[in-house]
Amino acid sequence: MDVLSLIGLILAFVAIVGGNYLEGGHAGALLNGPAALIVIGGTLAAAFLQMPMNVFKRALTVLRWIFFPPAVDLAGGIARVVGWSLTARKEGLLGLESVADAEPDSYARKGLQLLVDGAEPEAIRSILEVDLYTQESRDIQAAKVFESMGGYAPTIGIIGAVMGLIHVMGNLADPSQLGSGIAVAFVATIYGVSFANLLLLPMGNKLKAIVMRQSRYREMLLEGILSIAEGENPRSIELKLQGFMD
Repeated sequence: MDVLSLIGLILAFVAIVGGNYLEGGHAGALLNGPAALIVIGGTLAAAFLQMPMNVFKRALTVLRWIFFPPAVDLAGGIARVVGWSLTARKEGLLGLESVADAEPDSYARKGLQLLVDGAEPEAIRSILEVDLYTQESRDIQAAKVFESMGGYAPTIGIIGAVMGLIHVMGNLADPSQLGSGIAVAFVATIYGVSFANLLLLPMGNKLKAIVMRQSRYREMLLEGILSIAEGENPRSIELKLQGFMD
């Protein structure tokens, strides 16, 4: 579990509620159904209009990465590639066939199978780069769903504020109606800005960072597999791939 994400979420909640309390307010003042409906519903509606269905589904799939990111072990990956190169040097490329069959990572398995099939290095690079860039693009687009929602939320909050003020102006003769209208106006603004800057934009940026780390791991595998195809020394391969380490 990503502890920083959990701490950030809790700290964001404490900062808003705690700051409101220290200013003399109470938690109930921040709870407003109409304001939440306007901001959350409007933000989701804007996202639905912008994103294709497949992108939005992917966004929901990768959302869990905020707290449970996929494991990316660069050091372990380098050790595996060096092990593959030692096997290839001792047994030839055909010796990697059993390794490919047992490989759980689909990207690495495809690369190993290309080695076993005797594909040329340029062909291997071309095939694996297509997979790499396609997967990266798909996941980056999913992360941008939350980024775009973070861009819309403050504006939707302003719309909620204006609607609340319109309600206030229409009921100036009835003081009992003024409080609820003003509350919607200000709370909608708080919701929009808070959701954007404390949740949606950080989530989008975190997901993009996770995607880029996964891509770096795949780039490392690609370089390692190409080095094996070109018959490089296992020690040279290890030294080359260490450049991908953090």
